[in-house]
Amino acid sequence: MLSGIDLVNAVDQKIEKIRTKSLDLSFNELMDMYEDGELVISPDYQRLFRWTEGSQSRFIESLILEMPVPPIFFIEREEGIYELIDGLQRISSYLHFRGRHEMRKNDDGTFKQLELSDCDIVPELNGYTYDDLPKAMAIKLKRNFIRVEILRKESDQRLRYYMFKRLNTGGENLKPQEIRNSTIKLLNDDFNQFIISMSKINSFQRCIDNISDEKKEQRYDQELVLRFFAFKNYRDEYKHDVGEFLTDYMEEVSDPSNTTVNFDYDREEALFKKTFDILSKTLDNQIFSGMNKNGNLITRFLTYHYEAFTLGIQNAINRIDPEDGDIIEKLKEIFLDIKNDDEFRKMTTGGGKNYSRPLNDRISFVQTRVDGLL
Repeated sequence: MLSGIDLVNAVDQKIEKIRTKSLDLSFNELMDMYEDGELVISPDYQRLFRWTEGSQSRFIESLILEMPVPPIFFIEREEGIYELIDGLQRISSYLHFRGRHEMRKNDDGTFKQLELSDCDIVPELNGYTYDDLPKAMAIKLKRNFIRVEILRKESDQRLRYYMFKRLNTGGENLKPQEIRNSTIKLLNDDFNQFIISMSKINSFQRCIDNISDEKKEQRYDQELVLRFFAFKNYRDEYKHDVGEFLTDYMEEVSDPSNTTVNFDYDREEALFKKTFDILSKTLDNQIFSGMNKNGNLITRFLTYHYEAFTLGIQNAINRIDPEDGDIIEKLKEIFLDIKNDDEFRKMTTGGGKNYSRPLNDRISFVQTRVDGLL
C-alpha cells in the first residue's frame, strides 16, 4: 500500500493526463453539427438507440418545460470534429422529433418525425409532431441548451477509453458485446473489426443458426467469436465472470501499448475458418444442439456445447482435412456419441458451470474423444 503522499502523486499524475473543456450548446446547434459532419455518431452506435417512443416523448416534454437534463459527453477526434460517447438516447430523441434520425425512416426513405405520446406532465402534448408545435414553442425548443463535456484529443488514450467504458456500462438495455464494440475503438479498432468480419463467415453463421434474431441484434454472434479466441488463447486467466474475462481479453489484444499479447491475425483467421468449416460439415446448424435421452437432437443453441466442440477439436485440427468425407463422417458419429453420453450431458446442462474447472472438463471430454479417433 502506498503512503498518503505517493497515492496523491499517483492520482495527480493521471489527472494531468486528462484534458477537458465544457460548452453549453443548443439542441439546434447539435443538430446542425450532426448534419454538417462535425458531430460523429457511428452507425453501429446509432443502432443502440432503444428508448421507447414514450421515453423519447417524455424527454422532449422535459425540454419544452425547460427542465434540467444531464450533460452529454464528446471526445475530440480532430480540430472541430467531435464524436459522441455518452448521451445517445437524448440526442437521438431530439433528432427523431425533428425528423433527422438516420435510423428512423419511412419505407420511401423519408425521415420519420416522432409523434409525442405518453407525456405525463402536459398530456395535451400527446399527438403533436415538431411541425405541429406553435412557432414560439418550436423556437424555444431549438434554443434549449445542454451542457457538453469534451474530452480533448491531447488526453491519454487509455484514460479516454476507460472514461468511455464507464459512461456506457449500464447504458439503456445495452448488452455486453454492444458496449465492447462501442468502447474498444478508443484503444484500437482492429481486433473489433476482425471479430465483426469473422462473425459474417458463412460456415460460422450456419453453425450458430439457432440463436435468435434478437440475440444477433445484440451482437451475440460477435460475442461468440470473441469467446472462441479468448478461451483458446487466454483460458488460463479465466476464473468465473465470463463478461469481465471477455472484456479483459479484448482490451489486452486491442491495447496498442501492450507488448505481451501478439495476435497473429492471418493465422487466427485461417484457424477460425477451418474450425467452423469442419463443424458445419459434420452436424451443420445442430452442432451446438443438445440431445435428449431418446437420442434425438434438440434444435436449440447451447453455449456449453459451443465451447466444448469449438475448442475440443483444436488439439487435432491440423490432422483434420475438412475435404476428407470419411474423416468428416467419423467426426459426425463421434460428436453424436458425445452428445448422447450421460456424463457429457451432465457437464453441459444446469447452472453453476461458468467457471474454469467445468469449462476445462467439457473441452477435455471432446478433445479426448476426437484424439482417440485420429
